[in-house]
Amino acid sequence: MATCPFGYSSSEGSVDTRARDERASEWIPDPEEDFGSAHRDYAALRTENPFPWSTEYGGFWAATTYEDVTRITQDDEMFITSVQNVVPHVPRSSRRPPLHFDPPEHDAYRAAIDPVLRRSVVREHEPAFRASAERLVADMLASENPDAVRDLAAPFAMDCFAAFLSVPPSLTRHIRDVGVRYSFAIQDMDDAVIAECSAELYRIAEQVYRDRLAADADPTRDLVASLQRAVEDPDNHITEKTAIATVRQMIVAGMGAPQAVLGSIVVHLSRDRELQDLLRTDPGEIPAAIEELLRLHAPYRVFARTARRDIEVSGRLVREGEPIALLFPSANRDETVFDDPNDFVLRRPNNSHLAFGRGAHRCPAATMGRMEMVVAVQVLLERTESFEPDGDVVMMNWLEYGPRSAPVRLVPRGERAGR
Repeated sequence: MATCPFGYSSSEGSVDTRARDERASEWIPDPEEDFGSAHRDYAALRTENPFPWSTEYGGFWAATTYEDVTRITQDDEMFITSVQNVVPHVPRSSRRPPLHFDPPEHDAYRAAIDPVLRRSVVREHEPAFRASAERLVADMLASENPDAVRDLAAPFAMDCFAAFLSVPPSLTRHIRDVGVRYSFAIQDMDDAVIAECSAELYRIAEQVYRDRLAADADPTRDLVASLQRAVEDPDNHITEKTAIATVRQMIVAGMGAPQAVLGSIVVHLSRDRELQDLLRTDPGEIPAAIEELLRLHAPYRVFARTARRDIEVSGRLVREGEPIALLFPSANRDETVFDDPNDFVLRRPNNSHLAFGRGAHRCPAATMGRMEMVVAVQVLLERTESFEPDGDVVMMNWLEYGPRSAPVRLVPRGERAGR
């Protein structure tokens, strides 16, 4: 028998059969991360204990390898989302579609959501995305203490989703204010503010739903109209209540991941002047760069699946009802899949990263997310001569991988640093 440094005994081919309440914690997520420290921890786990048990957050398994994450996300029969789909478990009064539903129930929501997020529809919103980025970067250039998250990533993500929903400017500002407050409350695990903001997001979702129905929008291009058409289909189980809940869930998802990824991308670029200059000189390479930056800085690590029955994963026995956190940031740097996984490689061959997930619950807004990142980086590079870190990066908590605060110093285009 070999003793693992994470505190459990194992031998090749053995299965740990201890009950959930008998297992010692083999890994504790670091609550005080810096930019990059999580990836060092994940690399050690992949080498020494790729599927550890943690007693934090009520107890969960952590899938760190590309193989385990892809297997779990693609096996909807064995690993489900309808019981516990995030770590820690968030009590809820009702399920929020589509995330909280398993196939085939889940399929009806995706059938309504996916068509309005196809590439041709998303591209119609690009001018609005660019206008937001132009305005926010201009404000950063005029600010004495610009922050890449507070002043760009957070408001830009919310502006883009509001544009996608076709809401008026006054409601856009309110969605942005509530959305940003909700995001930071989650990072602080402030239950009172989370509950307050969550209730307001439901109210906003219902207002958006009613307003878009009154607009008699095209159901092939408008989220609410598409959902309403599904409500009217007698063969569907979608109701108006669950359609509104879908809008609410989409608002939350539409601000969380883009904010985290864009914040990480700006930090990465601020530390790599050579890459900045390359992309300014050849902006046609920005989409390829974004793809590699998505691999390096995948935001989600708390999405979970729950085992439907006892099952073995990586030589460990996962009991029925136990949650498994999917560490997408770790899987995206798995050295068995990606050569030099911690390096930025422009146009990396076979870059089949998992930043948008895999399987039935793969992010439906992947095309929009990519376009958001490309537009924001284009505008930031166009309007600056350079930008660099201007203080310590403060990371989000366990719930997402990305910076909470990232002070930067920007040199406007036409000026030189050091003047």
